[in-house]
Amino acid sequence: MKRWLIVGGLAVVLLAGGIAAGYVLYKREQAKDVRGSSTEEFVTTAEPEPTPPPVEPPEEGIAWPTFHYAASRAGVSPYGHRPPYKVLWGFPGRSLIEFPPAVAFGKLYFANNDGVFFAVDAKTGKLDWRYNAERVQASSPTVFGRTVFHTFLYRPKQRKQAQDGELIAFDADNGKIRWRKRLAPSESSPLVHRGRVYVGDWSGKVYAFHVATGRLLWTFQTGGEVKGALAASGGRVFVGSYDHHLYSLNARTGKQLWRAGTQQRLGNRGRFYSTPAIAYGRVYVGATDGKVYAFGAASGHLLWSQGTGSYVYSSPAVWQRLVFAGSYDGRFYAFDAATGDIRWRFKADGHISGSPTVMAGLVYFATLKGTAFALDARTGKRVWRFEDGRYAAAVADRERVYQVGTGRVYGLAPR
Repeated sequence: MKRWLIVGGLAVVLLAGGIAAGYVLYKREQAKDVRGSSTEEFVTTAEPEPTPPPVEPPEEGIAWPTFHYAASRAGVSPYGHRPPYKVLWGFPGRSLIEFPPAVAFGKLYFANNDGVFFAVDAKTGKLDWRYNAERVQASSPTVFGRTVFHTFLYRPKQRKQAQDGELIAFDADNGKIRWRKRLAPSESSPLVHRGRVYVGDWSGKVYAFHVATGRLLWTFQTGGEVKGALAASGGRVFVGSYDHHLYSLNARTGKQLWRAGTQQRLGNRGRFYSTPAIAYGRVYVGATDGKVYAFGAASGHLLWSQGTGSYVYSSPAVWQRLVFAGSYDGRFYAFDAATGDIRWRFKADGHISGSPTVMAGLVYFATLKGTAFALDARTGKRVWRFEDGRYAAAVADRERVYQVGTGRVYGLAPR
């Protein structure tokens, strides 16, 4: 009897082991990279290069209106600056500056992580006005008309269950508050599109407000924290969530059009901190599972996925059929926009968390080691290195380039 019990027990163990091995193999198969095609939802006429003026309606004086320059979030500059650069000034931000400024009306608008919002003269680097929100912040502002929109996180000493955030609309000239809205903590760089301001927050909500009055028009609930910004194309807005999903919403009504997810794998699925970029009829976005994904903008179908060595917090930039993103593995990647194939990779000097900018055939990014780089966007060859950078890549206007260091913003002039 004991013998049969032993044999039966071994059979159960072997069966369980076989099931576990099969499950592991199944999950590994699900997690494999997917190679894309240039014949499926790849609109070659939908080039991501921006055409100034970049805002609606055209507004003279707005040089860099929002995170990654345009509503598509493709991260392509219309200005033709190239190194070498001369440092004209450096503005001390007094604490970490994580996200790049908006540039308009001869000023740079940005905030440090302590929640002090600055308007700095673009020519001289001198302070014009500032506002202390007394809240942590981690986003870029957006300029539309003569208004600057910015989101803020919680107050440093707030109890976790009582934490709240804000969206504030400032007068661009003097910093007076036009309107403000209480949210959950938000690090979502505002998107202005067709007369509305879109943001997300840590409660998982997406909001659409009237740009002039702040009147709430609609909300949409995701299943996890919304940490990145929204992107827009036509009548749709796109946003990633910590519930492992990317959403396409009707920009006017907030109705869900589709929902797509990161690939299944062993362990936790990937989450979206990265802001999506829209180009070629596709949505490109990085995830915490170490992959960059391409989904069909109209369908939500997974078109390709390509793994890196670690998290991809970086929001992709897209230029001339290449998709650029940094990885926490310390490498910067260029992917084929149609197939996802890696065209080149550059080994940097540290983890890459921030998002790149493409300008005049060069792609700019920074590392957590404290260095900023510009690489030839076609080959990955290093062209420029600046010994202060951490998260944000360069932005620009017609006269200058602006590089964010660890706690300082620099005005640079092409030599």
